Amino acid sequence: MPFAEKHTGLVKQLASRYGFDHCGIAKAAPLDEDARRLEAWLHKGLHGKMQYMENHFDLRIDPTKLVPGAKSVITLLKNYYPQQEIGGEFKISKYAYGTDYHNVIKGSLKSMMAELQEHIGQFSGRGFVDSAPVLERAWATKSGLGWIGRNGNLITKDSGSFYFIATLIIDVELRYDDPFAKDYCGSCRRCIDACPTGAISEGKVVNGSQCISYFTIELKDEIIPEEMKGKFGDWMFGCDTCQDVCPWNRFSKPHSEEAFAPLPEILNLSTREWEALSEEAFKKIFKHSPLSRSKHKGIQRNIKFLKP
Repeated sequence: MPFAEKHTGLVKQLASRYGFDHCGIAKAAPLDEDARRLEAWLHKGLHGKMQYMENHFDLRIDPTKLVPGAKSVITLLKNYYPQQEIGGEFKISKYAYGTDYHNVIKGSLKSMMAELQEHIGQFSGRGFVDSAPVLERAWATKSGLGWIGRNGNLITKDSGSFYFIATLIIDVELRYDDPFAKDYCGSCRRCIDACPTGAISEGKVVNGSQCISYFTIELKDEIIPEEMKGKFGDWMFGCDTCQDVCPWNRFSKPHSEEAFAPLPEILNLSTREWEALSEEAFKKIFKHSPLSRSKHKGIQRNIKFLKP
């Protein structure tokens, strides 16, 4: 068996063993078309105050700038669709119910990389989980895992879009999967019509600076713009509306990752308890939660904004 074939089988076997639900592999090469789209998106200012999106443009579009001599980009998907949605007055995006996925997935990537090196020998590589300059959805499409929907999310045909995306870039040649060539959104506009702030438009263009997730997580201003009042529904942290209405997510299956189980406080805190939560208590309870990204001050700002 050629080495590329053998090593590819090992990669896919380990991906499953370390808790990933899908694994696709693409040849490492510059993302010229995606670079043009990203440049246009940034030029229009659709990233709002997310200045980090402007940084390291050359790294985002060329994997060999991240790993010199890179030959393969491995894309891994991990399901986070919950057993049931959380009730209560305030809504929290499903991805943030449990332990921060960065911590969970980084550990899996590190272990997977170490075991790969045990079998293959020493090679250069880096693992990324959404916090680095990698266009992971583009790579997921190139590795045959799904297509990018009108809402900007990667959609898999068999189980929807509630997935975290992780990437391994290595200087090992592997057998590459065929790119995902079709777009199964068809004429569906449910995500466009349902978006509470009108952030999604035709052409798969998402105005990041108008998304509820942007206002409740990314925006660090003390006050949310008054013109957004009444548009957030009950979303306190993030927003799943465009995914909840997507017909492909009727195929979503509950995850089996213990670390993603909802924190008891997220299930049980009343509105009054959220409002009364001290900064010290918040830091203790949500130390390993995605909610820590908004900090105590941001969560209190969001709650205040949602009140009539």
